[in-house]
Amino acid sequence: MLDILVTGADGQLGRELRRLGAASPDRYVFTDVAELDITDREAVCRRVRDEHADIIVNCAAYTHVDRAEEDEATARRINRDAVANLAYAARECGATLVHVSTDYVFGGGGNTPRTEQTPTEPLGVYGRTKLEGEEAILASGCRYLIFRTAWLYSEYGNNFLKTMLRLTAERETLDVVFDQVGSPTYAGDLALAIFSVIASGQHVGNEGIYHFANEGVCSWYDFAVEIAAAAGHGACRINPCHSSEFPSKVTRPAYSVLDKTKVKRTFGLEIPHWRDSMLYCMQRIAAKTEHA
Repeated sequence: MLDILVTGADGQLGRELRRLGAASPDRYVFTDVAELDITDREAVCRRVRDEHADIIVNCAAYTHVDRAEEDEATARRINRDAVANLAYAARECGATLVHVSTDYVFGGGGNTPRTEQTPTEPLGVYGRTKLEGEEAILASGCRYLIFRTAWLYSEYGNNFLKTMLRLTAERETLDVVFDQVGSPTYAGDLALAIFSVIASGQHVGNEGIYHFANEGVCSWYDFAVEIAAAAGHGACRINPCHSSEFPSKVTRPAYSVLDKTKVKRTFGLEIPHWRDSMLYCMQRIAAKTEHA
């Protein structure tokens, strides 16, 4: 039986892992900031030792992309320094660190899916601090798996899918950008991939960086149109618009499709198409609403 410590367990990915961990023969211990301050190295090392952790899964991150431009110190403390603490504890205790990173480590040019070897070129503080977190892991000497993902959504928290469900129900028209292209990723699919890799023991001997997102490619506009259609919100007219029409402190990648060849070949994963996962997530949201 493995002992697995999960940080950031109250976020989208963490809550999906809670659901899977509840039925696992391994022992999952879930923490968020109230139970463990990962910016405190001594506290992290103590908790990892006390739990006899074989694996640390870090789901914690500072993900407010725009706010990070104004609060770089906090973003760096969580996305780099805290990650360095977890990597240090993993090395000291002989644990494997499973860490979640982002497509924002890349720039926005080109139209070829990003592989793990694609040069990184973050466009803002969020992407830069997440890349610094990756670099801290590599420099630590701990055993690690890093999963970069993109456009994450779920039935939990605030995300694009839930926002579109609300806005397309409330409004007659809606403008959504069409010049940013990627792959929407259901947090439940990423959680299942991480859970499966751990359960099968494939985390051993497969250290490295991996890309994971749902199959298929679309723009935010395409994604919004599909959400509205599936929800029966056809009365809302969705208009494609340019990113420049929504001024922002940070430039978001125009093209951030992740190449998933490595993760599929290494772990034998079958990854659902984003449209199928979107429908599944919407069914879960509807079921929760009915039982509320």
